[in-house]
Amino acid sequence: MADMSWHSDSGGGDDSAVLDMDQIEPGQISRDYDRDHQDDFGSTYASEKRGNSGTQGSKSFAEDMRQRVGENVTQMMWQAGAQSAKRAWNVYGNIDLLRPYFDVEPKEVQSRLLYSLIPLRPTDTRQEVPKELYGPSMVVLTLIALLLYQMKTADHRVEEGTLIGSAFAVCFMYWLGSSGLVWFVAYVCEVRIAILQILSMMGYALFGHCIVLFMGTVFHTGHDHMFFYLLWAIIGGLSTLKMAGIIMSRTRGPKQRLFVTGTIAVLHMFFLLYLHFAYNTFVQEISDALHDNLVPAPVSVNLNIEVPSNDVQAAT
Repeated sequence: MADMSWHSDSGGGDDSAVLDMDQIEPGQISRDYDRDHQDDFGSTYASEKRGNSGTQGSKSFAEDMRQRVGENVTQMMWQAGAQSAKRAWNVYGNIDLLRPYFDVEPKEVQSRLLYSLIPLRPTDTRQEVPKELYGPSMVVLTLIALLLYQMKTADHRVEEGTLIGSAFAVCFMYWLGSSGLVWFVAYVCEVRIAILQILSMMGYALFGHCIVLFMGTVFHTGHDHMFFYLLWAIIGGLSTLKMAGIIMSRTRGPKQRLFVTGTIAVLHMFFLLYLHFAYNTFVQEISDALHDNLVPAPVSVNLNIEVPSNDVQAAT
C-alpha cells in the first residue's frame, strides 16, 4: 500500500507538485484533520464528540465539588464536636482538681469549728492550717441564711436584685476579698502560708460571726446593745486571737506580725459590727426614738378671744 506522497510532474518543465489522490487511504484525511486541530499544548478543539466529553467532564467536576464540600462539612462538624468534648473534659478535670479540698469527714469539720474559737499560744513551731474548703463554704452559707433572716426581720428592702442575692454578695465578697487582702499582706511580710490555708482560716473564723449574729438577732431586746457588745468582744475576740496565733507562728519579724495580725483583726471585727448594725431592726427603732425626742410634736393652742360688750363701749 502506497503512502500519501508528493511527486514531480515529469511532463512539465517548471517545478510543480501534484497530489496523487489515488494513493490516499479513506481514513487518513480525517486523521490528519484531527491532528491539524490540535494546538501546541496537545488540546483538541471542540467538535461534536468533544462536546459530549466536555459535558461529561462538567458533570464529573460538579460531583467532585459536591463530594469535597461534603467532606469539608463533615470534617468541620467533627472538629467542632471534638473541641466541645475537649472543653467539657477540661472543665471536669478542673473540678476534679478541687475534689481533694472538699473531701473531709463531718467529725473533722466539727472539731475544726470548735477549735476555731480556742486560741493557742504562738510558739516557734508552725500551727497546722488545713487546706480544706468544705467547712468554710458551709459556714459562709450558714452566715448567708442568718443574714437573710435578719434582713427579713428588719423588713430590709433592696432597689435592685433580691435579698438572697444581697446576702450572697456580702458574705462571699467578704470571704474571698478579705482572704485575698490578707494573702497579699502576708506575701509582703513574708508569712509562710498559702492562699488555700488563708481561705480555710478566714472561713472557719466566720463561725463566731454566725453565733453572734444568731444570738444578737434572737435574744436582742430593747435599745441596749450591751449584750451584743459582750458577744462581739468575747466570741469575736476568740476567733481573732486564733487567727493571730496562726499568723504569729508563721512570721519571723515582730513588725510583720503586728501588721498582719492588725489587718486581720480590723477586717474580722468590723465586719461583725457591719452585719449587726446594717440590717438590724433596732437601729431603725433607735433612729425613730431619737427623731421623736429631737423634734417634739406640735402642741395645740386654744386662743380665746373676748369680744367687748356694749356697756363697756358706752361707758367709754
